[in-house]
Amino acid sequence: SGAPARGPEPAAQASRTLFLGSARTAGASELLARAGVTLCVNVSRQPARARADDPAEDLLAHLEPTCAAMEAAVRAGGACLVYCKNGRSRSAAVCTAYLMRHRGLSLAQAFEAVKQARPVAEPNPGFWSQLQQYEDQLRSQPSPPQAPPGTA
Repeated sequence: SGAPARGPEPAAQASRTLFLGSARTAGASELLARAGVTLCVNVSRQPARARADDPAEDLLAHLEPTCAAMEAAVRAGGACLVYCKNGRSRSAAVCTAYLMRHRGLSLAQAFEAVKQARPVAEPNPGFWSQLQQYEDQLRSQPSPPQAPPGTA
């Protein structure tokens, strides 16, 4: 007798077009279609046998291309789901980075939006320090054009 089968986990909505969750969320194709999700970003750790995210892992190098792909999906009229195994550390970090990069939020504001949507969200200390570096990088660049109010 195994554990009872659990149904799909609903996606947490951090903004109109940004959702985050776990691998179970990503399997809920009907729920995602209803939410208008057109891009699913899997930021799960490979190999799958790893038990925890490695705080020393270089997430920073992947933030810019990942956020650009997410923004392209949104501009095409879709929405994004970012997910990892448990929907806590890695997906939360990527969603936070996206809100900083494409919605002009500070790290604190972006993480607050993610945390309100998914209270279990908690990037590990290594990912958090990389988000701080990313915020510094964004601040030192000329600002990208912001989306019109109400579209984020």
